[in-house]
Amino acid sequence: MIYWEIFLAFFIPGILGYGGGPASIPLVENEVVDRYGWLTVNEFSEVLALANGLPGPIATKMAGYIGYEQGGILGSAIGVFASVAPSLILMIALLSLLMKYKSSPKVKKMTNLVKPTIAVLLGVMTWGFISESYEGIGLLQTILLAGASYLLLEKLKVHPVYVIGAALVYGAVFLA
Repeated sequence: MIYWEIFLAFFIPGILGYGGGPASIPLVENEVVDRYGWLTVNEFSEVLALANGLPGPIATKMAGYIGYEQGGILGSAIGVFASVAPSLILMIALLSLLMKYKSSPKVKKMTNLVKPTIAVLLGVMTWGFISESYEGIGLLQTILLAGASYLLLEKLKVHPVYVIGAALVYGAVFLA
């Protein structure tokens, strides 16, 4: 029964939490604090702080931790699956629909209209990263890291994992 409750506690917020992790956090809190009583409000805030401190989606990290606390490793797996299942189901349905009509002129036009929107969103995100970097480490360091990254990625064709690792080491040594 606990596994079914874990599944419901994270599947329902996954369905209703349109907008990702931040939108589903209050829904998860309602399930695990109010409905099932697995955590207190204080404990939930600590789990939320932990999830925010780690890389990756907040909702899946919370689902994994709370699922583990309630049902062990299987509970953790069920919680993580339940938190991504609504998106997974929707993506499979939409992808199959898109593949069915991929030769349609309307679908081609729609996908062509989405490309500029994605470019703008990526540009806004990039500008936000540059602004935060500039405020955090200064103009010279930002230009140095951006220029070195560009040269390594585009000119020397170094794999991004190595560039990110080098930037982390540089930040730990010179910016700490």
